[in-house]
Amino acid sequence: MTPKDKIYVAGHHGLVGSAIWKNLQEKGYANLIGKSHRELDLMDGAAVRQFFDEEQPDYVFLAAAYVGGIVANNTYRADFIYRNLQIQNNVIGESFRHGVKKLLFLGSTCIYPKDAPQPMSEDALLTSPLEYTNEPYAIAKIAGLKMCESFNIQYGTNFIAVMPTNLYGPNDNFDLENSHVLPAMIRKIHLAKCLRQNEWQQIRKDLNRRPVEGITGKHSQEEIENLLHKYGIGNHSLELWGTGKPMREFLWSEEMADACVFIMERVNFDDLKKGKSEIRNCHINIGTGKEISIRDLASLVATTVGYDGQIAFDASKPDGTMRKLTDVSKLHALGWHHHIEIDEGVKRMYDWYCQ
Repeated sequence: MTPKDKIYVAGHHGLVGSAIWKNLQEKGYANLIGKSHRELDLMDGAAVRQFFDEEQPDYVFLAAAYVGGIVANNTYRADFIYRNLQIQNNVIGESFRHGVKKLLFLGSTCIYPKDAPQPMSEDALLTSPLEYTNEPYAIAKIAGLKMCESFNIQYGTNFIAVMPTNLYGPNDNFDLENSHVLPAMIRKIHLAKCLRQNEWQQIRKDLNRRPVEGITGKHSQEEIENLLHKYGIGNHSLELWGTGKPMREFLWSEEMADACVFIMERVNFDDLKKGKSEIRNCHINIGTGKEISIRDLASLVATTVGYDGQIAFDASKPDGTMRKLTDVSKLHALGWHHHIEIDEGVKRMYDWYCQ
């Protein structure tokens, strides 16, 4: 890529896309294209084709996706597979038809089997059943990965697929029901601290910024307390889903973006298929190769936030996959390593949230 190349970042307002957009700008790429969902519905094939006809991008980062945490994945199963397949088919298809020089498709490490050997290498793909709660989303992402691989094999395109681990950072989704574990945990523990310290001005400010089930800071104290209690947030204790035993890996979103731009600048599909008798599993894991239990993560967040109440775990609720640690040896061999560890990242995340 050169500074003059036209680069389309699909999903540039989200956690992933906004981080990629910022990284590109910092590295001198000025000819960037981004469209909000209101401006361009990526599920609308005709609209996507018209966009590519008009803009003719040279490079594409496909960071747009319909995402959520374990509850959302298990509840809205049809939405997760249908919407993501539509988005991927439209953007990858038009990238091919318009001769895009290179495309980077972002998936997720949930593509790997529930009982995959740890850490999970790229070759673990499709070796055994997926985790049930996010199977539809995982299948959509596997389809996107295979679509990139298949276009490369049949048509000689240069479409790269990367599978980031659990991400967190600026512009994350802090919805109490549908967000991923870390942003949801940060917000719950923040609200628990405010409730414990009787800081109602802060609670109302939080709900005005991000209403929950239609409840804002303008509602009565009783209504707000009932809402918080529904999500396990009490005056003296906080309840989180699951046993707290699952291990999770977390990567700061801006570092993920740096890895993506690094790969787009320096890695081609031909580099990834070398030495393979059958061309498969050419995708790249992006992560830290380090993990932390949900229980220890909750303790870290509580310390960072300043919450000194009790934290309990509801073992009747699902844990999801017990371990999801990525093997990042391929990424390291290509020359990229992470730098921000989880304790520093949580502090940055909470500072960003409060601001």
